[in-house]
Amino acid sequence: MEIQKLYDLDDIEFEDIAIGLVRLAKNVFDHEFFFKINQTNDLKFSRIDDLVFHGSYYDYYFSRFEAYHKFTKTYFTFISNKSCESKQKKLQTELFSDEENIKFLLNNQVDVEYILHSSEQFPDFSVILLPENLVFPIQDYTLSSEEELYQIIQYYE
Repeated sequence: MEIQKLYDLDDIEFEDIAIGLVRLAKNVFDHEFFFKINQTNDLKFSRIDDLVFHGSYYDYYFSRFEAYHKFTKTYFTFISNKSCESKQKKLQTELFSDEENIKFLLNNQVDVEYILHSSEQFPDFSVILLPENLVFPIQDYTLSSEEELYQIIQYYE
């Protein structure tokens, strides 16, 4: 008797993830930014475990802040786009290595300070009131399943 395949990985359709890109108008520390957000919202963002990206030469740490919205029953997570810390694992022996001690999750969006993610499939970021004169409007962005950040977010969900 043959065992049937329950699913075929080639047949699984991966859905895109909708995220928000947050750009700051001023340079402020994380704790100041989230203090101001917590003042103007019912949401209370707090720091959670860092997102860790393992490179060949460095381990990169990205700060994460999360809050739960009671009415929509949704978790919102801010992930720092720029690594806040990096730990060198081994010495670089290649002359032209792509890896440096600072990493961005979105290499093509280095001006973005935070990546906003929601536990909802179709997130509504308008429930988060952002401090005036500190933040530009949130830009909607779609991650496809081929992108590295997509895989990282899926892992941490």
